[in-house]
Amino acid sequence: MVATSKQTHANGTDIQAALEGQLAELRRDVAKLNKAVAARGTAAFDDALDHADDTYRAASATAAKAMRHLRSQAHSVSETARENPRATTAVIAVVGALALLAGMALARSHNGRDGYW
Repeated sequence: MVATSKQTHANGTDIQAALEGQLAELRRDVAKLNKAVAARGTAAFDDALDHADDTYRAASATAAKAMRHLRSQAHSVSETARENPRATTAVIAVVGALALLAGMALARSHNGRDGYW
């Protein structure tokens, strides 16, 4: 009986050592996977950052072109207004009258609604 007990104890120790070896191997594999995932995450972040930078630069260039165009148009309008002050006054008066009429029409259409505001 004593020999069987020693043999069982030796087998248990062998099994435990084998399990510990497998566990150590799994830990190494998990560490490798973590490093691979971290590297991929960093690469994806760098790609997203590059894409955002490219998009910002394109939008900035487009906005700069639009601002130059708007500045040019505003200068043209102001020059025309300086050259023709009477026509400018007439245009402003007509636009003001149209805005007044539109406001009155909207006010009249809302008179029938109680508690709208």
